[in-house]
Amino acid sequence: MPDHKQDQAQAREKARRGGWAAQAGVFLAVALVAAGACGALQPATGIPPEVVQLTQFGPALAVAAAALLWPARIRDRLAGTLPARRSRPAGHAPRLPATTVRAALLLTPALIIALSAGGILLTSGTLPTTSPRALAHPLALLVAAQLLGACAEEIGWRCYLQPLLRTRFGPITASALVGTAWGLWHVPALAQGPAYAAGFLTATVAMSVILGLALERVRSNRLLLAGGFHTLVNLGMLFVTDETSPAAAPMAVFGAACLAAALPWLARARRTATAPDRITAATAHAAR
Repeated sequence: MPDHKQDQAQAREKARRGGWAAQAGVFLAVALVAAGACGALQPATGIPPEVVQLTQFGPALAVAAAALLWPARIRDRLAGTLPARRSRPAGHAPRLPATTVRAALLLTPALIIALSAGGILLTSGTLPTTSPRALAHPLALLVAAQLLGACAEEIGWRCYLQPLLRTRFGPITASALVGTAWGLWHVPALAQGPAYAAGFLTATVAMSVILGLALERVRSNRLLLAGGFHTLVNLGMLFVTDETSPAAAPMAVFGAACLAAALPWLARARRTATAPDRITAATAHAAR
């Protein structure tokens, strides 16, 4: 009897350890297929791609698919995505370190765009800029649509896949893996050529490391923080650099700028504890 119980325990542990791979595989497959389907449907909807690209909703649909297949696990996977339900006690202010980290995260896109602009100006002698007045759509609509699209992506990449991989890997490794998948998911960008693809993948991995480390111990509003970061980077690229250009040099500069902006976050990570955060702990020990 004891041997039988031990065998059952080992079987449950093996299933628990293998479950993350199946969940990640299904998520990535559905995210890719759903993005392609949404992109194919975009012309029929009449929604201008410059306002929002429907491909961005692929990761959100992949999360929905995972929720159907693993309903008992989705709540733990998405822990901390939305604002906390419980309000803080009166007179209890948020911890300064957490507030500082959130502010630093949302200021990092400005650093990335500034470094990109400086690099492009140094390498080409000119800096392509777009005036808000030159846009075909109202700025408020563009910002709202960009945030919606970014959140549709980030609920998958940073709110689902990142905590999932954190059950098996450290924060930097998990973030780098998410960034690689995030970059490879952008199939049209990879089709621009090897040099462009290399710069783009460098950017997505670096930004994913920034987001992964910044959100490591954040207990609420993870989606809005990740979506806000994503939106600010997209808007910066729209107004300060030519994001539609297929030239490899500007993308290489952008990738280098993202990598430089990630260095302070990596340095900070080395000074902090490496124990899993509450989100990871809840995911790892949830009832299967």
